[in-house]
Amino acid sequence: MRESAGAEKTYGISRTRTAIHRILLSMFRRLDFLLCGVTVVLTFFGLAMIASVSVFGSYQITHQMVLRGMREETSNAFYLIRSSYHTFLSLGVMFCILLVPYRVWERFAMPIFGVALLLLLAVFIPGIGAGYGTAHQWLRIGGFSLQPSEFLKLAMTIYLAVWLQKREQIVGTLKEGFLPFSTLLVLSTILVAVQPDFGSFLVIFSIAVVMFFIAGGNVIHLFLGGMIAAVLGLPIILNREYIRNRFRAFLFPNDPSLAESIGFQVRQALIAIGSGGLFGVGYGKSIQKFGYLPEVQGDTIFAAMAEELGFFRLMIVLGMYGIFVWRGYRIALGAPDRFGFLLATGITTWVAVQTLLNVSVNLGLFPLTGITLPFISYGGSSTLALLTAVGILLNISMYSTDAPSEDRRQRSRFPVCRHS
Repeated sequence: MRESAGAEKTYGISRTRTAIHRILLSMFRRLDFLLCGVTVVLTFFGLAMIASVSVFGSYQITHQMVLRGMREETSNAFYLIRSSYHTFLSLGVMFCILLVPYRVWERFAMPIFGVALLLLLAVFIPGIGAGYGTAHQWLRIGGFSLQPSEFLKLAMTIYLAVWLQKREQIVGTLKEGFLPFSTLLVLSTILVAVQPDFGSFLVIFSIAVVMFFIAGGNVIHLFLGGMIAAVLGLPIILNREYIRNRFRAFLFPNDPSLAESIGFQVRQALIAIGSGGLFGVGYGKSIQKFGYLPEVQGDTIFAAMAEELGFFRLMIVLGMYGIFVWRGYRIALGAPDRFGFLLATGITTWVAVQTLLNVSVNLGLFPLTGITLPFISYGGSSTLALLTAVGILLNISMYSTDAPSEDRRQRSRFPVCRHS
């Protein structure tokens, strides 16, 4: 009897393991390997570009550190070494997050959002908060620095997906849909605006508006809200002189008073892009990276890429971003529930809008924002937040099914709303 019971127990364990193995195998078969591959390629391509364009900047910053007694010798690979740490850490986090069922984030949306807001508040605490240039956006603890606004993008996307899912039937109304949404958006972005971080503010605002619209929000409400935001927000934004100068440089590119400041950066970016021509000057042979392009490893890396790679090769890179956005929205459409649909939409919109803003700024089609190019620009916080989000997006793709997603799409296409 004991032998029989033991055999049944062993057989039961074996069947359970086999069932789990089949489930995992089925999930990984549905994993969007194309999106995963594009993400990894763009990330390592970014590392290669930083190795090329950051040589002069690495020498400059390490030279200053030597003068202050912080280092013994200069280095041409300062940014490359730090970016390598960021890249491998973030990729490791992405592959770990990929294994976490995305519905887990639904349960922890409120704590994650709360922590992100607390980190933003901590930026203004003396001794912890740190500024760079015209902005005060970083937390510096020991030898580590953190940019909370990058993590707010992810936290806001998760929280909005939960919030909009719960208000599915009333999101199109004014009183119970648009007004609470507007209040939530203002309260969560005001700390970003006063840092000020104009670029992150635009990205977060765009993510929220797209998610609200996709969830069934009223277009008229969004239009009126945008008009009110412009009337109330522009005076606050333009209150800072350097932001006024950014708009002036955009509207009047030949203004001599800005020729050696903001206008210089835009002009040098256009020179770099134009110098690349169709085939580029060659990898590592950029001239503009030698002190002409400010923050060449960050905000203006697109211009340096255009100079070294040329138009045709740059189109391949931009094509990979196009593939990412296409696959991201396909994952959203195939999500098995409304939460997954909204979350995947928000993450994909994040990458799409941030890429579009960075490219537009470098081409002189939009005022300077200080926003980085996703997966490619130097920045530990940006890389970690983005690849964490991609891990969640890939996990959603593993749960993709046709029947539930079709039912969800039908419901979102014809939402039941009360009159406002």
